[in-house]
Amino acid sequence: MTVATLSEVLQPALRDGYAVAGLVVLGWEDARAFVTAAEAERLPVILQAGPACRAHTPLPIIASMFRHLAEHASVPVVLHLDHGYSREECQMALDLGFTSVMYDGSRKPLEDNIAETAAIAEMAHAAGASCEGEIGFVGYHDGAASKGTDPAEAAIFAEQTGVDAMAISIGNVHLQSSASSTLDETRLRDIQALTGVPLVIHGGSGVPMDQRRALAGNSNICKFNIGTELRQTFGKALRNALDSDPNAFDRIEILKQTHDPLVTATRRILRNLKPD
Repeated sequence: MTVATLSEVLQPALRDGYAVAGLVVLGWEDARAFVTAAEAERLPVILQAGPACRAHTPLPIIASMFRHLAEHASVPVVLHLDHGYSREECQMALDLGFTSVMYDGSRKPLEDNIAETAAIAEMAHAAGASCEGEIGFVGYHDGAASKGTDPAEAAIFAEQTGVDAMAISIGNVHLQSSASSTLDETRLRDIQALTGVPLVIHGGSGVPMDQRRALAGNSNICKFNIGTELRQTFGKALRNALDSDPNAFDRIEILKQTHDPLVTATRRILRNLKPD
């Protein structure tokens, strides 16, 4: 069995100077491709069930899918709930066998975010799982604006919550369709000077690959979340499959044609986060 917790894959990354990809899953086809790519690169991977995935597929189905893939994989696979917004949702995920939960209290006042995240972290640890929290607020492309992480608040948050990983806002934005973000490395260095917890970048698709690679190797960023970039690959492959045969109707045969392009793109992302 290669089911792993978030802490089990991020602590070696922190120690040895690389990052692990948190890949946003929307269904079976991309989840399977992500694990295939991780096995080909001999690297761990984090399968993430975000709000969009959970709105489309019941959480018990997602949990079974993730666990099946993890138990048959030859590399560590983390079963991660991304952007959990309530204690009940996080508890359900843990009961279903998720090995990591991300509680998002980033829109709340600092005191509330700390208290609620600490309670979720305690609950996760009691279940033998890991917990990720967020301090500051990572905004959305064409949506809510970001609020940058205050280094002093980040230090308090990390100490008082006991999280295994801390998502920060340093210029990264969710749902960007091009790599046009520039991360604030000065703010990053100020944060990691005050805490040694593994750091997480949400909205990693918007960060240029060369900056991802550099920060994976020389900072405490141990996890980059990638979603939009791979959804674009999937969408393009699906469109090409349909365009190549206007009479095609068997969705299994159509969806099969997304696998190889998605594996290739995922391998490139994974390999980029582990500098030589």
